[in-house]
Amino acid sequence: MNMMRSIVGAVIVAASFGVSAAEQTGSSANAMAIARSNACMGCHAIDRKLVGPSFQQVAEKYKGDPQASTMLEKKVKNGGAGVWGSIPMPSHPKMNDADIKTVVSWILAGAPQK
Repeated sequence: MNMMRSIVGAVIVAASFGVSAAEQTGSSANAMAIARSNACMGCHAIDRKLVGPSFQQVAEKYKGDPQASTMLEKKVKNGGAGVWGSIPMPSHPKMNDADIKTVVSWILAGAPQK
């Protein structure tokens, strides 16, 4: 009986990882599509500096900062300058808040591609 519980438990845990991986893939694809459709990718790349920092550099800079999400959401909406150099980040006032949250969450997760 204990062996059966162990096997069932292992199957449930494995299945939950599969769902999480599928959700992560869908979430990453959605966030990347939002970033592309709002011109984010014109200045940022996932893994290298373009005009602005890479999304991975942003994730590293704000890793462990509990205020990062709120601050970055405001920066996307209102624009900003001075943190990453002299070139300002333009504001995105027409980008809806839900899309901003999706992209910022994805960036802070390290902008996974898969």
